[in-house]
Parts: sequence; C-alpha cells; structure tokens
Amino acid sequence: MPDTASDEVGWMLVVPVKRLAVAKTRLRRVAGARREDLALAFACDTVAAALAVPRVGVVVVTDEPVVRDEMTALGALVIEDSPAAGLNPALLYGAAAARSARPAAGVGALAADLPALKPAELASVLAEANRHRCSFVCDAEGIGTTVLLAREPADFQPRFGRRSRAAHRANGCVELTLADIPSVRRDVDTEVDLHDAQRLGLGPLSLAVAGSLGGQSPQT
Repeated sequence: MPDTASDEVGWMLVVPVKRLAVAKTRLRRVAGARREDLALAFACDTVAAALAVPRVGVVVVTDEPVVRDEMTALGALVIEDSPAAGLNPALLYGAAAARSARPAAGVGALAADLPALKPAELASVLAEANRHRCSFVCDAEGIGTTVLLAREPADFQPRFGRRSRAAHRANGCVELTLADIPSVRRDVDTEVDLHDAQRLGLGPLSLAVAGSLGGQSPQT
C-alpha cells in the first residue's frame, strides 16, 4: 500500500557527472572528437529539464571544471566529488548536501544522460513518488535505473551498478510504472540509444551537437 504524504513535497535531485574524458566512451564511433561535447550537452539538457519542474532543485556532483561552470550557470548547486569512491558514495554525498540546502525536500538520484528528458514527464514521476517512501524508474532496457527517489533521508540507499533495477526492488523501493514517461527512461549509452532519444526529441544542446556529427546513423 502506498504511504500517505502531501502532494506538495519538493524534491532535490542529485546528478553525478563524471570526468568528460571517460564519459560516453561507447559513443566514440558516432561522436568522434565531439564525444566530450556530447556528454556535456546530455548532462546540461538533463539538468535544465529537471530545473524546469516546479519546486525542484538540483545538486551536481562532479570534478570536471567545465561541468561545474555550466551547471552553476543553469542554477544547480555544484559540489566536488570528495568521496571519490564511485557512483553510490557520490550520490550519498550529494544527498547530504541536498538535505542541507533544503531539509524538508525529498531526495533523488537522476541519471546525467537523459538528453530527451521532458519536464512534464519528470513532474509526473515526482508526483507519484510522493506516495511512496522510496521509489524508482527503470531504464528503457528494463535492467538499470534512471531515477531513484526517497521522501526521507534514511530511505535514500542508492544501489546503482549492474542490474540496479533488481537491486533497488530488493531493497524495498517501489518501481514506478507510469505509461507515458519514455524520456525519463531513455538514458543514452550507445548509438541506438541516441537514435531513440532523437526520436523522442533531444534537448537544445544535445540536438546542436548531435546535428554536427555528419549524419551518421546508429547501427541496429
């Protein structure tokens, strides 16, 4: 049974962004010398879409100077990845900063590679998440996780990595199965993923970079 909670709960979303030199390496063939630009565009479009949702703030955890500058300009709170111990410790560190900035808000993790993310779809996810202590959205492949949400700090226990959908379900989180949120599920790691994101409609920065890649088609 879902928990009872106010629909007015705000959210702070933690977005981890890795060093661009090691980001999106599986897009090297299609992106070539613009791979880092594409990774940066993905992250910026993701954060911009999240910040367009009412009562949502974003904490970006990164050690990349250009990411810090771009995200600060967008209005995100940017912190260094002081734990430097991998994705889940970075998310927990970001969650602590989020709680400090907005103690009454729920806390979530949001993947940095959702370049087609639509604010209205994310808003629907957050509204549904208000009904549960901990919840998540699985990726388009049905294996990973793109969003993890918890109303209370103790319930924010990220288990990202291989087969994170199963890990989050095993940890007691409710899987949100809303029908019309394809952009929330569409993270981009491969050329085929990018093609699908283009079909959904890329954010402006990702569209500009993708449009400069010489019209290469992803292989299926």
